[in-house]
Amino acid sequence: MPIEFTEDYLLDKRVKIMQPTNGYRASSDAVLLSAMVDDVKANAKILDVGSGTGAVSLCLAQRLQKQQVQIYGIDVQPELVELADLSAAANGFDFVRFLNTDIRQKPHNGELAPCSFDVVISNPPYSEHDMPSPNKSKATAHNHHDFGLLQWLEFCLKMTKPFGRIYMVNRAEALPQICTALQNKAGDLTVLPIYSKDGQIAKRIIISAQKDSKAPSKILPPFVTHDESGKYTDKAEKILRQGLTFKDIF
Repeated sequence: MPIEFTEDYLLDKRVKIMQPTNGYRASSDAVLLSAMVDDVKANAKILDVGSGTGAVSLCLAQRLQKQQVQIYGIDVQPELVELADLSAAANGFDFVRFLNTDIRQKPHNGELAPCSFDVVISNPPYSEHDMPSPNKSKATAHNHHDFGLLQWLEFCLKMTKPFGRIYMVNRAEALPQICTALQNKAGDLTVLPIYSKDGQIAKRIIISAQKDSKAPSKILPPFVTHDESGKYTDKAEKILRQGLTFKDIF
C-alpha cells in the first residue's frame, strides 16, 4: 500500500521534502544540524546515519551542490527511504542517495565501506526510556531499540575516514555518553548548546568532533532559537530561513 505523504519545504522553500502524513516528520533539529557542517572539501563523501525523511542531507545538498560532493543517507525504515529518494529527485539532487540499511547489522552495500566518509552526520533516536509513540514510524525514529547511543556513535566512528569529522544533534543530557564514546577516538570536540529561549536550560546540543584528533574541546556561545514573543531570533532566521551556517553567525 503506497504511503500517504505531504509536500513540504525547508530553508524558506529552497528545499522540497516529502514526509509521511502520519509518521516521523523532520524538525528544526535537522536544519540546525546541517548548519553545523562547514569546511567541506570538493568531492567529499558524506554519510547521514538515520536519515529519516532526508532533511539533513537535503539541506546539505542545497548548500553544497556546486562542490561535487556525494551524499548517502541510510535508514532502517524503507518507507522513509522511498520518500527521501523522491525528495532528492524533486530537488534535482542526483548526487544524493538513500539506502534502506539496518546499522545493527553489517551493511552489505559496497558504497558503505568503513573508513570511507569524510563527513558523518546523524540525528539519532534520542531515548531508550521514553514512552514510545503509538505510531510505529515515530517510535522507531525517537527510541533506541537494542542499539544505544554508544553503539550508534561507534558505527559513526567506524564509517569515518581518519581525521574526518562527525556531527550529531542530541539531548543535552546525552553529553556524558557522547564524550565517553568519543574519548581517545576523536578530539577537537565542539559543543553548541541550543536554547529555546534566553534564560532557559539548553535542551539540545549539537556536537562536532574530528576522528583521531588530539585537539582540545570547546563550547560555542549559546544559540537561542526564539525570542520572548515566540518568534525566531535574528540568528535563528539566518540559519533556519536563509540557510547560513553557524560559522557565518559566530
